[in-house]
Amino acid sequence: MSASLLDRLITAIQYLIPQHGYCALVHWIAHCRTPWFKTALIHAFIRLQGVDMEEALEPDPAAYEDFNAFFTRALKLQARPVAGPGLLASPVDGTISQIGTIRRGSLLQAKGHDYRLAALLGDEALAERLEGGAFVTLYLSPRDYHRVHMPLAGTLEAMRYVPGSLFSVNERTTRTIPGLFTRNERLVMDFSGEVEPLVVVMVGAIGVGGLETVWAGEITPPHGTTGREWRYPGAGEGSVRLAKGAELGRFNLGSTVILALPAGTVEWDEGLTPGTPVRMGQPLGRLLHPAPPTDNQQPTTDN
Repeated sequence: MSASLLDRLITAIQYLIPQHGYCALVHWIAHCRTPWFKTALIHAFIRLQGVDMEEALEPDPAAYEDFNAFFTRALKLQARPVAGPGLLASPVDGTISQIGTIRRGSLLQAKGHDYRLAALLGDEALAERLEGGAFVTLYLSPRDYHRVHMPLAGTLEAMRYVPGSLFSVNERTTRTIPGLFTRNERLVMDFSGEVEPLVVVMVGAIGVGGLETVWAGEITPPHGTTGREWRYPGAGEGSVRLAKGAELGRFNLGSTVILALPAGTVEWDEGLTPGTPVRMGQPLGRLLHPAPPTDNQQPTTDN
């Protein structure tokens, strides 16, 4: 579907909003611990978004210290079974925005809009390693579970913060703003393992109070103007090894996750098309050359 006049008008408003200031305000509200305020906010959100608290590890809304703790709540272990060996698991609850193949260094954003993988990653060499590979873009709505998990077991090789804008990443905006995901700030993570490189990108958006990982804590805020990069050893002190299905990070309010894998590694399930809802842990595709299961370790961070 092409962008309508209404799409363009609503998107144009975002250019006028002080995006980083607005996100700072959202961050403050989400972390406010005034009991009556945070509890009223949580109850209103549950009612408006139809959140199923029976899935939550802590089902009592009043037990959360602030709105952000509720928004990034843990789920009961059995709530999200993880796909078995030889299958790529969804890293999040969300909706498929686009799914397909990386062609001539580009990914499809929406009808009429492609964007460069190298621009998304901030790394030309990494993009070249993924040429001809597979990608999927997953949009997290406000009502979705907002922790991000490993689609496969992996060892973190590098992480890169790429500064940028904070436009909305909903369907209306993806139809309207060319190169949206290369404009917004984002966190790019490169893993080695059964598939390598396995690249996970967490994209920031307007209203997103922050991005964080389990090994480095909160990356944003502050929302910077200078890129940062971290390199990790494969073993020993400072290494980060995560099991399939382990939590890797979270959005402090929601956004988009993009997965990218090399050519010849995964075949997407036929039923997955733009608009398909998915849940964390469900199979997204079949590995074409699965490694024999040799590692049953729990997620670890050697630091």
